[in-house]
Amino acid sequence: MGMDIQDFRKDFLEDIKSTAATIGEGSSSAFVKISTEYLESAEVLPDFTPSFYIGTGKNNRKLRVDGYAFDEFDFTMNLIIANYSGSEEESILKRSQAIQIFDKLFYFIQESFGNKLYKEVEESTPCSDLIELLRTNKNRIRKYRLLLLTDGFMSDRIDTLPSKNIDDIPVEFQIWDIERLFKVCFSDLGRQNIEIDFKAYTGKGIPCLEASGASTSDYTSFLCIIPGEALADIYDYFGSQLLEGNVRSFLSTKVAVNKKIRETILKSPNMFFAYNNGVSATAMDLVIEDLQDGKYITYAKDFQIINGGQTTASLSNARHKDKANLKDIFVQMKLTEIDSNPDKSGDLIRNISRSSNSQNKVSDADFFSTHPFHIRMEQISRRLYAPAVGGTQYDTKWFYERARGQYLQAQMRMTKSEKNKFVAQHPKRQLLTKTDFAKVRNSWRGIPHIVSRGAQTNFMNFAEWIDSEWSNSDDKFNEKYFEESVALVILFKHTENVVTHQPWYEQGYRANIVTYSIALLNKLAKSQFPGKEIDLQSIWNRQSVPEVITNELIKITKVVFETITDPKRDTINVTQWCKREACWIRVKDKKIVLDNQFEKVIIEKSEIKSAEKEARKDQKIVSDLEAQTKVLEYGPENWGRVLDFILAKKLSTPEGIAALRIATKIPLKLPNSYQCQKLLEILDIACSEGYKIS
Repeated sequence: MGMDIQDFRKDFLEDIKSTAATIGEGSSSAFVKISTEYLESAEVLPDFTPSFYIGTGKNNRKLRVDGYAFDEFDFTMNLIIANYSGSEEESILKRSQAIQIFDKLFYFIQESFGNKLYKEVEESTPCSDLIELLRTNKNRIRKYRLLLLTDGFMSDRIDTLPSKNIDDIPVEFQIWDIERLFKVCFSDLGRQNIEIDFKAYTGKGIPCLEASGASTSDYTSFLCIIPGEALADIYDYFGSQLLEGNVRSFLSTKVAVNKKIRETILKSPNMFFAYNNGVSATAMDLVIEDLQDGKYITYAKDFQIINGGQTTASLSNARHKDKANLKDIFVQMKLTEIDSNPDKSGDLIRNISRSSNSQNKVSDADFFSTHPFHIRMEQISRRLYAPAVGGTQYDTKWFYERARGQYLQAQMRMTKSEKNKFVAQHPKRQLLTKTDFAKVRNSWRGIPHIVSRGAQTNFMNFAEWIDSEWSNSDDKFNEKYFEESVALVILFKHTENVVTHQPWYEQGYRANIVTYSIALLNKLAKSQFPGKEIDLQSIWNRQSVPEVITNELIKITKVVFETITDPKRDTINVTQWCKREACWIRVKDKKIVLDNQFEKVIIEKSEIKSAEKEARKDQKIVSDLEAQTKVLEYGPENWGRVLDFILAKKLSTPEGIAALRIATKIPLKLPNSYQCQKLLEILDIACSEGYKIS
């Protein structure tokens, strides 16, 4: 069985219809919303801001844009244009059509730099923000990437599209049709594959030595020397997609160009090899040619830089900004060829990345989908039923996606009837992603300016917070926490809907208005009802938002909208203004008095505290059960081997050894829950000292 592209397209079109209905917008903008969410999670786009505009330029040229994402890491300006038919019949996008559509976007960029469009587009609209962004960054942008999204299929005749320039800056065209979206959703890696033909950059390929003693069944490693020019060329072409996600999010918070590296490139390029730490990378399916003068790597698939992102970006930046000549620069590269099984390779990449980046603190938060927090949320979401509402006879679940695409992949191997049952129990609207969690939780925590900085930045902030909270005490991340997070997601979606139907709403800044309104709602409730909080549990119980809250949201969202678009704001660009703490300070100061009716949705802190205590206790029981299960599964013989290892290496305390002795007598004797937690700790210690788990 499994899901094929036809199923995917059908699901996709259904999804667009229901999204359009719930957010109350046209199908085309729902299509853009859903497609760009896929592209964000596949790391094709760093984030996305909708900014729909359609008009005519000089000589009656047609102009159109649907949205944008500026990658401030590699200075690529991504612009999106949509071609949505919405018909059940499959449409084929022809080459001539594609070029016509791209032209509208191309002309839009050109006209943005003139005065006519600049004056015509209404101020304080997403499109005027985009024009302003293009104009102010004109000298920083290094590449325009134009993405055409279509719900049809691309004609086979379109293999390449002509490349163009705008004022000497290259313009790259990409068509994302249904097939390409499908591939990226179901590629095991959850991102597009990067394939590199090294001969195109260096002639023979990359000279390498196999580190023969270092190879195992999981990987083979090579030591290589790559010319600086080739590394910069590859980076210029692929941009920040070349950098493993964690490395990129780590670097984007630091200075993109390292002063020392830049100085070496400019002043003593021939010393670069000696001074620089080089690059670590991973790839699959290497092709190696044996020539007379040694081995050369000529091709790599899914090439990812895991350490040395700063070196790579600095070479490209110095060549671009300082017009540096890189011909004398060579970089050492450790290239590890890994297994193409995604589960194996994912862990291996993470571990290489974590170890090789330990000299600059990349927190565990970055390696986050395997963080125990997510694993726990996933476990809770698979066992917890949501209350049945509105006369439905069956309970449903909220499906937490720890790794991208889990929801679709769960259905891949199902028969038609299994799939129907799965979808009835896990409706699409009850799909939760990690980024949803981060968005609603950070809004509630009162940092909407961080939420406004885009999905990746916000997620990193949330991840770091979770990481530190988790290490203080993990039992507060329990069923109650999960239920309240779902309640916040329900509140968030409801607020989106409220905003869409307000008379003042003009199709812009909805994401900003929503995060700010939710942060403000929480702040107002806390200050006007001291010692009390909004009862999120009641939203979970009803699976909807009480009218009392809706009435306040109608007032709050209007004030938020007026404040963020206030002509007296500090930054002209509204989208940029919302990213600043100063904007939140201004919104926070607004005086809004909540209605007395609001008492109905408020709960005493003491009540919350006792419910939390209960939930922590339950979580502890669950954690103990999980620990006991693991200990029993590992079995007495294995615990005997651990005991021998621990005694030989003198690694444990008397109570630890006592617990181990009990474990060797399973099932005659059973360790208690405290001992089980202890045993798992001992196993961890043993492994870090070289014990091999069988």
